[in-house]
Amino acid sequence: MAATLKDVAIKAGVSTSAVSRTFTDGASVSPKMRQKVEAAAAELGYSPNFLARSLTTRRTQLIGLVSNNFHNPIFLQVFDLFTRGLQDRGLRPLLVNLSDEVAPEKSLQMLQQYSVDGAIVASSTLPPVFSKAFREQGLPVVHTFGRYTSDPDVHVVGIDNVEAGRMAARELVVRGYHRVAFLGGPQNATSTIDRLKGFAEELALHPTIQVRHSFAEAYSFNAGRAEMQRLLPLGPAEAYFCGDDVLSIGALSAIADAGLKVPQDIGIIGLNDMEMAGWQNINLTTIHQPIKPIVTASVELMVRLLEEPDRYPEARLFPCRVTERGTLRPRPKA
Repeated sequence: MAATLKDVAIKAGVSTSAVSRTFTDGASVSPKMRQKVEAAAAELGYSPNFLARSLTTRRTQLIGLVSNNFHNPIFLQVFDLFTRGLQDRGLRPLLVNLSDEVAPEKSLQMLQQYSVDGAIVASSTLPPVFSKAFREQGLPVVHTFGRYTSDPDVHVVGIDNVEAGRMAARELVVRGYHRVAFLGGPQNATSTIDRLKGFAEELALHPTIQVRHSFAEAYSFNAGRAEMQRLLPLGPAEAYFCGDDVLSIGALSAIADAGLKVPQDIGIIGLNDMEMAGWQNINLTTIHQPIKPIVTASVELMVRLLEEPDRYPEARLFPCRVTERGTLRPRPKA
């Protein structure tokens, strides 16, 4: 049978409360006592029962990791970073799939049933009403990849998607494209709206450049491929800003199937710079979103929120940069 807290106490010659304090974060225990208890626990193979502890501390250490786009490979990296980051801080991630959810009530009920201590909403497409509803019920919330605003309702960590759109537009202008287009993700996603806004505003400064836009049904390979297949017979643009790398890769597949070449016939620039974008057979020029610093900041902010739940909401932005590869014409030499 598994060793119990009482077994450890007897082995170490201390009280059960001393053992409990040893394995409780922040509890007062002397170095000598800690050493005795940890040695006894190691010898017996004892592991603290976090679920039992939560009954007395009223803290489960569970953090709901909420998302709704499991078709985008970038989230393999995102979930890997989040799960390791939370576990390194003594927290336990609970992955919650909100695909196809349209109202926050059911999602909030699910999080409450699991008695999570906080929630990280890792999505650029889940409406802000979800994270706001979680916070209104007293749940510490961080919206990672959420929409930037100077006065957020919840803590937001991510990038300025409007500026990312401007950045893509400037790259197409400097490379001499005259007929350009935006191929975005879901039309009602805030990330799509903001990236298109920045793209269109920047190109409005260049009235001789023709600009179009269209939307894919999701941030996925199949959606990007299907939308480009629809666009090609209509007369394609010279270059596309695809609002996500996975859309770009789907578009590249459709272009290749049509017998066209990139960047000779059509240029493509994406956004995210996920690992696949650098594969030799893809070689995607893209806007690098600093995923690792964003996730690290989100975890650190959640830890602070657990200690200070009434902390005033803030927005933390991280700068993007262009990763030059092979799907756009080269920049002209100075």
